[in-house]
Amino acid sequence: MKIFVSWSGKRSRAIAELISDWLKCVIQASQPWISTRDIDRGAIWFSEINDKLKDVSVGIVCLTQENKDKPWILFETGALTKGLTTNRVCTFLIDLQPSDLQDPLAQFNHTLPESSSVWELVRTINNCLDEKSLDERILRQVFDTYWDQFDKKFKLALTENPLGEVSPPRSEEDILSEILANTRNMARRIRDLEMEVNSKSIHTSTENHFNSDDDFHIEKRILSMINAGKLSNEELISYLKSQNYSESYINSKLKKYAGNKNQSPNGKI
Repeated sequence: MKIFVSWSGKRSRAIAELISDWLKCVIQASQPWISTRDIDRGAIWFSEINDKLKDVSVGIVCLTQENKDKPWILFETGALTKGLTTNRVCTFLIDLQPSDLQDPLAQFNHTLPESSSVWELVRTINNCLDEKSLDERILRQVFDTYWDQFDKKFKLALTENPLGEVSPPRSEEDILSEILANTRNMARRIRDLEMEVNSKSIHTSTENHFNSDDDFHIEKRILSMINAGKLSNEELISYLKSQNYSESYINSKLKKYAGNKNQSPNGKI
């Protein structure tokens, strides 16, 4: 199973390489792919990466303070989501917290450089292997064996690769604006769903309008008007249309009331 490991910047690259090597030890059936090593000399790097993005099962995006808003990270993440479900695109937060991210990166499953969080990432990858997946008990033993090695190398990589130019932290106003926008979008979607449900309910109700006990007296009144010659075809049709009845329903009512025509002195139905 191929795993695409995305990076941008020296610190992100160092962690991406660490993750790639470490995963091969923990889950030997996995095939991590990282552009720093796996592109042949002379290959057109853009086309090569684009091709690899079409042939992966899991994507891991290594994010730092300095690259979280970089176009290349956003491009690769967007390309990954076209072929994978969101639960198979995982962001690895190297020196970030989830609150530091904004959409679209904020929508994915986040992994922190902590034992419990990395364990969940490993479980996700293992579950994607289907018949080649390891029994979870064995996977846990392997993970525990290699975790200390990962933790030490991770901290060393951070020391050897200090942060470069960092994007300014998000302001409270920016975070609140995003929450407000998401809340409004959710409210709009809920409102649209409610309108759709209500519309179907109203349609069903009007189709059965004259069949209900509550409206028996309405139909009786219409019949009396027909018998008295006070209601023409056009008036009946106009009334039924005003109540949002379907054309098939209107035709059925016209047939039903047609038998009263001869009883009407004016020849009206």
